[in-house]
Amino acid sequence: MKYILNLYLLGVVFTLLSILVRLVESLEGFFESPLPGSSSDTRGHLANTKLSKGLPDHPSRGVQ
Repeated sequence: MKYILNLYLLGVVFTLLSILVRLVESLEGFFESPLPGSSSDTRGHLANTKLSKGLPDHPSRGVQ
């Protein structure tokens, strides 16, 4: 009987551990994603606009 109780408690511990790991992973992904309007987001947006402005507005070859 004691053996079965140990197995049951071991299963409960592993279940709680897996829930904790999933919670930490989801919180880690939440903190890694940039918030809207954050400085890193606006810097990336400014870099993208600079790259698009570097391209010529008209084609270099004539279209027939």
